[in-house]
Amino acid sequence: MANHKSAKKRIKVTERRRVENKTSLSKLKTLTKKALGTSEKEEIEKAYKEAVAYTDKISAKGRIHKNTAARRKAALTKHFNAVVAAPKAETKE
Repeated sequence: MANHKSAKKRIKVTERRRVENKTSLSKLKTLTKKALGTSEKEEIEKAYKEAVAYTDKISAKGRIHKNTAARRKAALTKHFNAVVAAPKAETKE
């Protein structure tokens, strides 16, 4: 256990940051999975926008590296473009 006042503060701050980082990354993973798991145009638009915006937000705060953010957004965009460009399945009447 820490004895100095500054060391005790360090422990508190480190724990708070660890929890914030963990929740941010967890939310990012959830949003990414939701966007990549969607194959309908209306749903994917909303999920894509939300995931990309959140990726930019936590990248700006330094919780993930900017190249990691770019790589994740590229994967999301690739999936989004594939779904949007895909022809609609025709139903027999």
